Amino acid sequence: MPELVRPDICVIGAGAGGLSVAAAAAAFGVPVVLIEKGRMGGECLNVGCVPSKALIAAARHAKTIGDAAAFGIVAPAPRIDFARVHDHVQGVIAAIAPNDSKARFTGLGVRVIDGVARFKDKDTVTVGDRVEVKARRFVIAAGSSPSVPPIAGLDAVRFLTNETIFDLTACPGHLLVVGGGPVGLELAQAFRRLGAAVTVLEAAAPLAREDAECARIVLDQLRREGVALRTGISVTRVEAEGDGIAAVIATESGEERIVGTHLLVAAGRRPNVDGLGLDLAGIEHGVGGITVDRGLRTTNRRVYAIGDVAGGPQFTHAANHHAGLVIRSALFRLPVRTDDTLIPRVTFTDPELAHVGLTEDEARRAHKAIRVLRWPLSENDRAVTERETRGHIKVVTDRSGRIQGVTIVGSGAGELITTWGLALSNRMNIRAFAGIVVPYPTRAEIGKRAAMTYFLPRLTGALVRRIVGVLRRFG
Repeated sequence: MPELVRPDICVIGAGAGGLSVAAAAAAFGVPVVLIEKGRMGGECLNVGCVPSKALIAAARHAKTIGDAAAFGIVAPAPRIDFARVHDHVQGVIAAIAPNDSKARFTGLGVRVIDGVARFKDKDTVTVGDRVEVKARRFVIAAGSSPSVPPIAGLDAVRFLTNETIFDLTACPGHLLVVGGGPVGLELAQAFRRLGAAVTVLEAAAPLAREDAECARIVLDQLRREGVALRTGISVTRVEAEGDGIAAVIATESGEERIVGTHLLVAAGRRPNVDGLGLDLAGIEHGVGGITVDRGLRTTNRRVYAIGDVAGGPQFTHAANHHAGLVIRSALFRLPVRTDDTLIPRVTFTDPELAHVGLTEDEARRAHKAIRVLRWPLSENDRAVTERETRGHIKVVTDRSGRIQGVTIVGSGAGELITTWGLALSNRMNIRAFAGIVVPYPTRAEIGKRAAMTYFLPRLTGALVRRIVGVLRRFG
């Protein structure tokens, strides 16, 4: 007979969201079971955010050495020891892993069960034939996996995804990247800086979800660094070519064959809904993930779904945000509502591209009149001193000055966007940023400068000039 466990909360998946739910519930003294079939920490720690940012950091150092001459520093061209780059990436994972480990969470009071979770009915989850879990509430945090497009021949060649590319101990000679989204472009730039030739193959427009004006700055930089961007094409088939791989693409002028040494498929992700027995639990789901309401409840009211598996923004910070909402709902019975427009996103290329709220096009559709405020990094003293003047801030407000969305492209954009996320979540007016005191010299000054342009038409108008003239007569 399987062991019967009756916790208050059962969490399926030990990625960012699942770990956050388990840790918070245990901190409140609530019995928690956490089920994980793979590695603790999930995609983000092991094959996603952490290793990719470690690789990007290594690539940035290689680029910095090459740029040193502009600062009067004469240095030889960097020599890339890719095996040590690999060791650096794996070392970063190892350094962070204890925070997400089974031992740590057991110490917090969470019972961690290794194995595959599957719903037996609406209020029971089994882990093989060893354990049955009957909980008051369940939280599905099963994450997502790389989506593999239906390209002819793909099943017959060796290709990489984000789950395998960080295992490389030698730099690819020529990396072909299928997909021009954030992940594909981040890795394309990193590998280019580390010595690989890189070709990106994208059927639509790269970074299509982002503000086109700001995305163009990123794409132009990638091209300047030597990344070949082939857009508006379709990959009709792939096949082995000696020790490498050939991608056959369809263009307006006909078929073309591009040969590389390695192929990376970065064509999005699919929610992990298979094998969970969702139908047996009365939980609606589809190719886009598990169906949830604004409070993250599934069609089975005892079950929540958070993070990638819920079909929303596929970010670690979104999953962590969802976890906080579920804790408020499940433990304290508080009403919660998700709002995806308040979740910022960052593409960690160089320059970075960060956004929160509505884009300019979305704001124009939602409001009759908007204001678009800008300030370039080329007029920011800190950016000039560091020769990182590519990019700008773009703030969209409604007619009354309430902030609707912000896009920042440039060095450190991912750090700068956080303040604007706070402004949006608190429904703030641009006046708050016009009056803020910003330390000098910092890149954050571009936000205040952009905010001040909102008031320039009024402050420099004829009426204001007349008022100033009258007041001058009084001494």
